[in-house]
Amino acid sequence: MSEQKWPHQLWLARHGQSAGNVARDAAEAGAQLLIDIAGRDVDVALSPLGRRQAVAMSGWFGALPAEARPSVVLFSPYARARATAQAVLDALDRDRLSAVVADERLREKEFGILDRLTPLGIRDKYPELAEQRQHVGKFYFRPPGGESWCDVILRLRSTLDTITREYRGERVLIVAHQVIVNCFRYLLERMDEDAILAIDRAGDVPNCGITEYRYDPGAGKHGKLVLVRANFVAPLEESGTPVTHQPDLPAAPKS
Repeated sequence: MSEQKWPHQLWLARHGQSAGNVARDAAEAGAQLLIDIAGRDVDVALSPLGRRQAVAMSGWFGALPAEARPSVVLFSPYARARATAQAVLDALDRDRLSAVVADERLREKEFGILDRLTPLGIRDKYPELAEQRQHVGKFYFRPPGGESWCDVILRLRSTLDTITREYRGERVLIVAHQVIVNCFRYLLERMDEDAILAIDRAGDVPNCGITEYRYDPGAGKHGKLVLVRANFVAPLEESGTPVTHQPDLPAAPKS
């Protein structure tokens, strides 16, 4: 039998609702061209509800038996993901953790010149890009100065290499962003463009929703991580915390 290269367990969690999510909703409801966020996307904080969501999710992880809790916590350095991860860390025994790492490869998808524009704003300011995106599709479309989903997937392939090298047999929690969660799913479940975009069209990843994988030695030729559940929000529902599904702040319009 070949040596296990995967973590024993892997959780993917989206950050709690951010101030950017709230601002985007307000801009779109008001048919505005620009989302009213003055600072950098990296500095956008959790909303008050987002902080509640992070605490609710952290309570669920903290209530797991000690031997079933995350032993490694990786997170995007963006403020909203960092704060969500910190809430979980506050519920865990830090002495039992093997690693806590802010990894820039887990950052939000970069939207380049489309940053902060609403779908209406994109069509108004860059009609040729809106048309190109419609033609190429969101999986391959790369806005000037930004990234396509394929670009994100490329950096996550590197992240998976690190995980299989350094955290095999561990219980790894990753706290990041909606596109990061979906692109990890693309890689771990060996999807194609149609499969992952069908999941994306079906609904946004819930804020503080948890997607869980466990290692199955009998899966595939050499064992692999197998999906247990996707977008699990019971920790929020059981605590009476509202569940939100807004797309992330700078996102271009959905297909």
